[in-house]
Amino acid sequence: MSIHTKKILFIGGKGGVGKSTSAAAIAWQLAKSGKKTLLVSTDPAHNLGHIFSRDIGGETVEIAENLHALEIDPEHETKKYIDSVKENIKGTVQSSMIEEVNRQLDTAQASPGADESALFDKLVSIILEEEGEYDHLVFDTAPTGHTIRLLTLPELMGVWIEGLLKKRQKTNENYTQLLNDGEPVEDPIYDVLLTRQNRFSRAREIMLESGKTGFIFVLNPERLPILETKKAVGLLDKYHLHVKTLIINKVLPDEADGTFLAQRREHEQRYLKEIEDTFKDQNLIRVPLLPHDITTIEELDRFSEYYEMD
Repeated sequence: MSIHTKKILFIGGKGGVGKSTSAAAIAWQLAKSGKKTLLVSTDPAHNLGHIFSRDIGGETVEIAENLHALEIDPEHETKKYIDSVKENIKGTVQSSMIEEVNRQLDTAQASPGADESALFDKLVSIILEEEGEYDHLVFDTAPTGHTIRLLTLPELMGVWIEGLLKKRQKTNENYTQLLNDGEPVEDPIYDVLLTRQNRFSRAREIMLESGKTGFIFVLNPERLPILETKKAVGLLDKYHLHVKTLIINKVLPDEADGTFLAQRREHEQRYLKEIEDTFKDQNLIRVPLLPHDITTIEELDRFSEYYEMD
């Protein structure tokens, strides 16, 4: 099945293998075929703006006909997230305490994991709320470890929130017994947690729909990217997120000559064989090494021909 039939695509891989260029080329092909496409970078070290030679930033912008792009800004999303929490707790905290609670939240904004949480919330929002707006969503993700963490968060966060909900429910039951009136207490925090649990659950359902969501890894025919990809594919399999396509990027073209490149090609052939032997269940797409970086739409258009639809 062509990767272009998937509604949602996640492009991952080791740093420096060409994830952003591959994601941009796939998104370009989809848009060129008339499919309204949103290209999203979840990598804090954004590269999409460099590929398209223009500023993109944290708000969705139109790149070309049918193609929009967004570079998620973790700092901006963290602030939005903290502001939304402050809004949610209004009326649930005593006025004498609200200043201290807000101070604690401002401290939490700078704590480890805050960016990741905000980035994850934005990812879920795009999946749930932009799905109907676009024919395709293409995610250019951060290097492998970050990507695995991001993709497995719907399950991990779901389990964590379920634990919080049970504790909250028990507290409310005890409070009801204390009042001894049999009436359930109103608990806006429980409602907020339940809403988040439902959103994460729905996002995970969508990510597990093999007909709708596809996971692609990019690697180079070199030892370390092969090892890292093998480990990533195995880890994602455990979460039922199956990588069905690999893009083997920067393969030496046949016309490249010279003694140095001949030696390099000899090693490359060995690694290409290793990739074929290791990833028998994946569709393999070979993309050649270019003599230059992609910095214009014209160059991307020519390059994207390697990702043409079936």
